Amino acid sequence: MLVKKEYPDVGDLVVCTVKKVQNFGAFVELDEYPGKEGFIHIAEVAPGWIKRIRDHVREGQKVVCKVMHVDETKGHIDLSLKRVNAHQRKEKIQEWKNEQRATKLLEMLAKNIGKTIEQCYNEFGRKLVEKYGTLYAAFEECAYDVETLKKDGFSGEWLKEFEKIAKENISIPFVSVKGYIKIESWLPDAILHIKNALLEAEKSEYEDVTIEVSYVGAPRYAIKVTAPDYKIAENELKKAIERVTKSLEGKAHVSFSKEEE
Repeated sequence: MLVKKEYPDVGDLVVCTVKKVQNFGAFVELDEYPGKEGFIHIAEVAPGWIKRIRDHVREGQKVVCKVMHVDETKGHIDLSLKRVNAHQRKEKIQEWKNEQRATKLLEMLAKNIGKTIEQCYNEFGRKLVEKYGTLYAAFEECAYDVETLKKDGFSGEWLKEFEKIAKENISIPFVSVKGYIKIESWLPDAILHIKNALLEAEKSEYEDVTIEVSYVGAPRYAIKVTAPDYKIAENELKKAIERVTKSLEGKAHVSFSKEEE
């Protein structure tokens, strides 16, 4: 990977390929650090007593390990398999796959603009990683809105092709949050007021945010917000509730819950 330094830091999670399994532990190659090998002692393979190590690891297997110790002078990297939980493993594998994909996209970009991948990385790739954390995150940000990159100071002939490749190859992930609102009113024209309030709830200042209100059963309604990220979704849900409350002020009692009653 272009963006990796020579050795990982203690505490990092790394993707490895098991090369050799022995009774006392397993030797692995670090996929993100070419030429680097690590060792998982049998005590760090799995919790509890291990009767047969090959019940837990086998040659050719992809594993996610936590870096426990690094000795750069000797080239030794001690790893732990048991200190990585299922959630961390899933996230790290996805991150690794994303970066592999981003490298392929950068190779595609380099070919299209007539430069080497090293030239692209040195000219703008390194700065993209510094700004957005990973190369994939930069492609993702560009697919969402290239203006963000421009506002962050990125420019040049490469940017147009970068945007084209990003939009053609990156799907923007969306998240949804949901809540339930209870509206109680004793006014004779309560239905009209409630209808207008719920229409207000579905409005948003963002083009890529959708707010849907559905009837659950009197006097409850569900509000679902879909947005590019969780923070925006939660904020838009809060605003939707505020619009309903304001619209029905003095006309109905409004209460909100994240759980269906």
